[in-house]
Amino acid sequence: MPWYARAFIIGLLGYAFSPIDLIPDFIPVIGLLDDLILLPLGILLAIKMIPPLVLQESRIQAQQMLDQHRPLSWRGALIIVLIWLTCAALIVLWFLRWR
Repeated sequence: MPWYARAFIIGLLGYAFSPIDLIPDFIPVIGLLDDLILLPLGILLAIKMIPPLVLQESRIQAQQMLDQHRPLSWRGALIIVLIWLTCAALIVLWFLRWR
């Protein structure tokens, strides 16, 4: 894969996980639109930068890995469900307390 594609992808990931945005998120609507527009456009551009042969080989390799062993994490799913249920219970308790 070309160096510039790798550099772009690393920069895109850095922007996605960075707390600093071009337009701050606290600005209503516009603050979230930069993430909603820039990240998908960046992903499309990154896919176009990857040579077709590398992309095809990677997709074949990913499919082979899925065919060999499907990733399945019941523990991870259980933890996420418990977090959501705990949050919902706290919201209900808070609502009932202030009613």
